[in-house]
Amino acid sequence: MDQFRLNRDEAEQILKQKFGLERFYDEQWETISRVFRGERLLLIERTGYGKSLCFQFPAIIFDGLTVVFSPLIALMRDQVNKLQALGIKAKCINSNQSDEENINVITEAKQGVLKILYIAPERQENMTWLEEVQHMKLSMVVVDEAHCISVWGHDFRPAYRRIINLVNLLPKGLPVLATTATATKRVENDVASQITGDLKVIRGNLVRDNFRLYVVNVKSDDEKLIWLGQNINRMDGTGIVYTGTVVETELISKWFDFINVSSRAYNSRLDAVTRTEIEQGLLKNSWKCVISTNALGMGIDKPDLRFIIHTQFPQSPVHYYQEIGRAGRDGLPTVIVLLYNPEDRDLPEAFIDSAKPSTVKYQRVIDVIQNELLGEKELMKRTNINQTQIRVIRADLIDQGIIREVYIGKSKKYEFVPNSKPFDPSFYDQVRVAKTNELKAMMEYAETSQSRMLYLCEYLGDMVNKDFKNCDNTGLAKHHVYPSPEWNKKLDQFRLSYFPELPIESEKTNLINGVAGSYYGVSNVGSAIHRCKYKKGGDFPDFLITLMLKAYYSKFSKEKFDLVLYVPPTVSGDLVRHLAERVSTVLKIPVSHGLNKNRITQEQKDFANNYLKSDNVSGAFSISDPQIISGKKILLIDDIFDSGATIKEIGRYLTQLGARVIAPLVLAKTVSGDKL
Repeated sequence: MDQFRLNRDEAEQILKQKFGLERFYDEQWETISRVFRGERLLLIERTGYGKSLCFQFPAIIFDGLTVVFSPLIALMRDQVNKLQALGIKAKCINSNQSDEENINVITEAKQGVLKILYIAPERQENMTWLEEVQHMKLSMVVVDEAHCISVWGHDFRPAYRRIINLVNLLPKGLPVLATTATATKRVENDVASQITGDLKVIRGNLVRDNFRLYVVNVKSDDEKLIWLGQNINRMDGTGIVYTGTVVETELISKWFDFINVSSRAYNSRLDAVTRTEIEQGLLKNSWKCVISTNALGMGIDKPDLRFIIHTQFPQSPVHYYQEIGRAGRDGLPTVIVLLYNPEDRDLPEAFIDSAKPSTVKYQRVIDVIQNELLGEKELMKRTNINQTQIRVIRADLIDQGIIREVYIGKSKKYEFVPNSKPFDPSFYDQVRVAKTNELKAMMEYAETSQSRMLYLCEYLGDMVNKDFKNCDNTGLAKHHVYPSPEWNKKLDQFRLSYFPELPIESEKTNLINGVAGSYYGVSNVGSAIHRCKYKKGGDFPDFLITLMLKAYYSKFSKEKFDLVLYVPPTVSGDLVRHLAERVSTVLKIPVSHGLNKNRITQEQKDFANNYLKSDNVSGAFSISDPQIISGKKILLIDDIFDSGATIKEIGRYLTQLGARVIAPLVLAKTVSGDKL
């Protein structure tokens, strides 16, 4: 049998033998037929359609290796496990595996042992991979989540540009398949222009008739929590609650614990083992819901997710469609809820700013690279720009030919290209305008009086002609939030019982994880602290001290401390000193005033990344009587915990002096804090 001339009946016999499926959808078979003919394709189909089969099936027929570029480790892991269970030789290369494991996988790929190899786009920056891929017998290249190629896409990733470089070097006739569930016409055209070689587009129908779409207007974060408390157990089955920040995943999960709703928090800061455990628990319906940032969903093949709730509106209707598209893949009724407060736009605007930095920041990078070779860490330190924005700027400047990569040994550096054209910000300004318009469109979705399904389909380029009756604008009952006295009381009790942890432990110091009285910005906590620190509002009010002491008893009730120390101030005068004295008096732990700064430091909030925050306080502290530290258990007081760089530096110093335990206790923890 000629492997490239399989007819549909013959192919479906193999499909049943290998995958246990009876037949292809028509568009699946059209895609597979074109792949066999060596074409380059962009397949746009809704989430759950079965796009992966369009490359997995040809991969087992081809003699050589199919390389699949995939953006999420969870996606790779899930698909590899399923393929291996079917007896198909598939493996992946990712950062959660050891170097030895990844090298062994590359060796198997070179030896022709594997049929499918999943790999992250970022590997295109790895010299070992770039050298070894030349020795692999490639039969097909797949670009999953292909919207990431386009700067107009909702999740542009600079590393995807490198895939295009590889694709455009492939010989004519070697098939390339790009897949996505979410591509506007503009993204479709951009991807087509980049993947040269007459790219064909197959666009399916995006309608999800089984969705029940609701928007609930809320005025505050408290109303969101109350609505969730009142309604989550009324939902059928299990689902996902999407939030905008890591802090919110933890906060809502603790709220659910408080009101006896089973849940788990999931975010990018969890270790790989914990993330895998939660992913598996979701598949097994171990909890009512998982509360997550958008880190969860891609690669989770659970057709019976019965609801998805967003507590923060995403940056665009494209983001929203992708995230809600992870539910209801079995075609049964599925509830989709957006808790909408127009004032929440600050967060998506911050994401837009991070994705496309200002022209000033581009010029700042150019100015420092003109003078010397610099790596990523050095760029961050010289420019005071965070890692996410540095990577975007770097990719854009490489695209414009203004800087280029060079290797000094195994270290990657960036250098200025002599006589290059001046930086042209016009295109990036257009992108920022486009992203801002997408955010406006997302708010239009929330505020529209028309069919919500129709709005999403038309925005994504699926011009349907259908009379929808599946949203709260087209026949379904409106949902509202009713903050009754009973639920307000529950929420107040929760606020007085939940205290954010300060994850600060390390093997190099005797610091233990600390605790905060609240989050900065929650209720009136942030405004009270700001008034005292920056508006000469006097000592911190009693209610903040009460919260702080409640946090202490919740975390350290079984600890016996020998000494209270406090972080010496940068701008707040005696505020923290007086705070420490009041805590010392209540807890009956002696306080020392001996911890001082031996040089001037700047406010940590002036720095955009942890490298500079760490440098700002490195070696900045000393203690007048070091002998009082040795062998002691120390309670370390401060007002605000952000990145933790100051606490870590003091912890390192006190550990050197012989402190047995250092436990941080602060008034409030910020909702962010850039991680290295």
